[in-house]
Amino acid sequence: MGKRPPKYSAGALIKHGLTRGDWPRMWRRPEMRSSYDVVIIGGGLHGLATAYYLAENQGITNVAVVDKGYIGGGGSGRNTAIVRSNYLTTEGVAFYDRSLALYNTMATDLNLNIMFSKRGHLTLAHTDSALRTMHWRAEVNKLQGIDSSVIDAQEVKKQAPSLDVSQNSRYPILGALHHPPGGIVRHDAVVWGYARGADVHDVHILQETEVLDIMVEGGSGPGGKGAGGKVTGVKTSRGDISAPIVVNCTAGW
Repeated sequence: MGKRPPKYSAGALIKHGLTRGDWPRMWRRPEMRSSYDVVIIGGGLHGLATAYYLAENQGITNVAVVDKGYIGGGGSGRNTAIVRSNYLTTEGVAFYDRSLALYNTMATDLNLNIMFSKRGHLTLAHTDSALRTMHWRAEVNKLQGIDSSVIDAQEVKKQAPSLDVSQNSRYPILGALHHPPGGIVRHDAVVWGYARGADVHDVHILQETEVLDIMVEGGSGPGGKGAGGKVTGVKTSRGDISAPIVVNCTAGW
C-alpha cells in the first residue's frame, strides 16, 4: 500500500496558508508496467470506483486504470449531478440505493469534500397523465422499500419556494414525486476522491493512454477471438499490457 496522503483539515489549510507550502499531488503519474492483475478501461466514476473498491475491499492493488484522455473527461464530467434511488426495476433500485448509501459517508471515507447535499429530489408532473405515472412510481418504490411519495402543488411550493405553482404559469405544476433521500453531488470531486483513494493503494492511473484493442487468444474466431477465447490483455497507444482480467467501464450511459 502506498503512503497515506496528508489529511485535509482546517489545521492543514492554516499551515499551508502560513508556510505557502505546496500541496502534494492528489495522484501520481506512474510509469506504465507491461502487466497488471487487472486493467480497467475508462477513468470515469465507474472505472475509478471499481479500482478503489477492488483495492480497499478486496486487497487487489496491482491494477491499472487506463483512459484515452484525462480522468473524469467523459460522462462523469457531463451529467446532472443528481443522485437518487427511486427507479422502477428491482435491479436498478438495489444498485442505486446502495450507491446513495455510499454517498452519505463518502466524504469521510475518501477524506475529500465531495459537496454532497441531501436536499431531496422532485420529479414534477405537469399533466394528469404525468401525475398518474407519479402515483404508479410511488407505489412501486414503496414495495421496494424506497422513500418516495406524491405531493401536491402546495407542498411542492414548500419544498422549492422559487417555483411558480399557480395555474397561470405556462406549464402548471400539478404535483410531484418526492424522494427525500435524493440530492446533488459535485461529480468531479467524486472523480478526484476515487482517484486519490485508488492511488493511495498503488493503483496506476494511466491518462492519455488509449486502448486500441482487447487481446484474446484461443477463441474460435479470427485472431483467436470468439467463443472459447481467453482475455490476455489490451493493446494501447503506448504499448501492450498483459492482464488476465480486463474490465470495460466506458460509456456507462
